[in-house]
Amino acid sequence: MTRPVDTLARPGASTAFSLSQTLHRAMRSCGARTAVVDPDGALTWSALGARSSRLAGALQGLGMGRGDRVAMLANNRREYLEYYYGVPWGGGIFAPLNFRLAPAELAAILTDADARILLVDDAHLHLLADILPGTPVRHVVHLGTAPTPTGMHSYEDLLARAAPVDDAGGSGDDVVCLFYTSGSTGRPKGVMHTHTNLVSSALAFAAQIGLSEDTVAMIAAPLFHVGAAGLCIPALVALGTAVVVPRFEAGEALACIERHRVTITSGVPTMFRMMIDHPEARRRDLSSMQTVLYGAAPMPESLVIEARGIFPNVRFTPCYGMTESTASVTSLPSRYTEPEHWHLGKASSVGRPLIGVDVEVVDADDRIVPDGTIGEIVVRGPLVMKGYWNQPELTAQTLRNGWLHTGDLGYRDEAGFFHIVDRLKDMIIAGGENVYSAEVEAALYAYPGVAQCAVIGIPDPKWGEAVHAIVTASPGAVLEAEALQQHCRARIAAYKCPRTIDVRTGSLPLSGANKIDKPALRAPFWEGRASRLV
Repeated sequence: MTRPVDTLARPGASTAFSLSQTLHRAMRSCGARTAVVDPDGALTWSALGARSSRLAGALQGLGMGRGDRVAMLANNRREYLEYYYGVPWGGGIFAPLNFRLAPAELAAILTDADARILLVDDAHLHLLADILPGTPVRHVVHLGTAPTPTGMHSYEDLLARAAPVDDAGGSGDDVVCLFYTSGSTGRPKGVMHTHTNLVSSALAFAAQIGLSEDTVAMIAAPLFHVGAAGLCIPALVALGTAVVVPRFEAGEALACIERHRVTITSGVPTMFRMMIDHPEARRRDLSSMQTVLYGAAPMPESLVIEARGIFPNVRFTPCYGMTESTASVTSLPSRYTEPEHWHLGKASSVGRPLIGVDVEVVDADDRIVPDGTIGEIVVRGPLVMKGYWNQPELTAQTLRNGWLHTGDLGYRDEAGFFHIVDRLKDMIIAGGENVYSAEVEAALYAYPGVAQCAVIGIPDPKWGEAVHAIVTASPGAVLEAEALQQHCRARIAAYKCPRTIDVRTGSLPLSGANKIDKPALRAPFWEGRASRLV
């Protein structure tokens, strides 16, 4: 077939990194292969590209111009990938919303982003009456099977009427998306990611983890969060397939792995605990699963051993990153998390930096500290955010001297492996001694039957703060506070051990990233106090 004469002048062509270019490449390289699957069906790369282009045209028809923000409030679904690609294809910036936030918080984000267009699914239509008043939103686009309410646009009708448009050609330092942090400490922070941020992160991660066109990635974490995007986009850039789970539920996730022969997924240890404890776990063929990526909390040794009986071919790979770094900046080769290699002492680390990423540990004066010394983790590289949306002072404070200051405490060992010990804000100061909650949690997770664990500081009139642990038990396990305290005293210094332990039933509250929500757990203890000073 003869190529058209204007091929080399294709709109959107650029020498800089471009998210849209990765879609062009996939369409031309493997258009007939499956790109994304959800419970309602699948899309080939050609179909994903065509629908993304039509979505771009539809949004332009609603007034989206270059740099305009488009929000989305929805569970995971294949249209989320059309949104990821289609909004920047049309020149806009996508700004997904955390559906776990309160209506007032969602309204604040819509206002902060000045989003004029909102995409919403059936599951969240009922929230709009409390969210939209007073926001800049002028057009609501409804996705789903329920009838489209009066005054809203039907997503499928818009696509059916829209003509495909040329790629707007965004690339390099152009902002492509805003991922909002929870705003639990005040004003929501819109983290600006550029085309270079997303694509360089995807390439480095795909190379380090070994993603390829044979990759089948289950996206079970919510796509409004960079953690899910941090696997989904690299898998697609590698020409793999994204299997999108609407919302994480252990039984459905297990069925999805078997049905689609999933090879990789990501999440937090709590999610894998739920899958292993589910009665369907031993009835499913889970042999396709090769890699489990995790972060935010230590993977208990007992969980790794149990997982081998459920996922016979799986290997665990810890990663470390944050919204401001476009997901992961380090990863640990899975061989170090295998029981036969625990003696090497690296299983609790987060590994070494990704390709093109610099990571250091500094003191309060931004001086690099010696190996083994705890300090703040700082990061530099093309995947570091452009800054916070409309918050130049906070941007300058966080991106100092060319480095992203993460707010995480850790150290680098003599072999160049990084170890995270706590968040600065989560560190407990008890009687003048620094207690790192992650260390205490690791000790508690080593106790058989601990399913979830969070260690927080609570007010104490004598010591300022006291170490308090909140735990839940695995099905069939019985946990007693005194036995847990004795277990800790045998493993860590006395001043680090929890003075009080709360054994709860059910699940602990989770954040939008499926991490245990420590601010929510701390709040009742510190209510009514102007500060955490006793």
